[in-house]
Amino acid sequence: MKSFCIKTNNAKIRDYLLNSLANLDFDDIYYIGRKFKIYENIIVHYKGTNECEFLNVLSNTISDCILTFFEPILIRRCLNFNYFYFDNFEKKLIEENCYSYIASGEDDTLKFRKDEIWPNVLKYVAENKFMILDGFVNFRLDDYLETIEDIVDYSVNKYIIEKEYTEFINLLKLYIDSKDYKSDLVHLIYTNGESILLDKNRNIISLTDNIFEAKYLSDISFSSNDYALNALLTLLPKRLEVHIIGYEDEFINTLKLVFGSRICICRECNICRTYKILDSSSNI
Repeated sequence: MKSFCIKTNNAKIRDYLLNSLANLDFDDIYYIGRKFKIYENIIVHYKGTNECEFLNVLSNTISDCILTFFEPILIRRCLNFNYFYFDNFEKKLIEENCYSYIASGEDDTLKFRKDEIWPNVLKYVAENKFMILDGFVNFRLDDYLETIEDIVDYSVNKYIIEKEYTEFINLLKLYIDSKDYKSDLVHLIYTNGESILLDKNRNIISLTDNIFEAKYLSDISFSSNDYALNALLTLLPKRLEVHIIGYEDEFINTLKLVFGSRICICRECNICRTYKILDSSSNI
């Protein structure tokens, strides 16, 4: 008979483990929860003959428990230790970025994290008779803890980029709102990720000419359309009609944020239809 005891001082973890053991589709497992001194003890006995499979099942249960209960604690600990200079509101946003990244499944995140936990749990369960969960997580999962740090680092960088983007957009909006418009109407044709500007008479506006007169030059590159954005900041149109030939992307979202009520999105006017024909012809 193989016996193993999991020790924790967290009642929620105890209940989680007992419930997980109750739902296992595996014969000859017996378990009980008892409190001795400071620890809640989950004692598991296996009376079957397939000890290898039992160890796999038990290790899987413990690994899932660590991901569920300890990961948020580890993320917050890493944030508080490595990024103590952020205020509580910023830390909360970064923490949410961590969970969003984990939930996105990028790079098969869940499987990767569990693969760093499970073999260590399996080895420990096979060689020992009990486990103090907190101690095991803090001292036996170096690779997993490094991964948590990587996730936090990624989320901090994402937050900083988003913050800089928001601040930059606000600066552009402040600049536009503080100036009188210089042209009644500008058309922007957006096709294949590139911009073409037309004046109200539908004559092409040279982007290279306007770039030298730009009042506000971006030091952050949003896309290959920086020239168009800077030209628009010089022209300061009262109305900006954006004719989208294809799909919207980050540049169009940026224009919406910067120009607000001045912008109009169009897909079916004569200009749109003309450039759709031109675009189709160029792809033949």
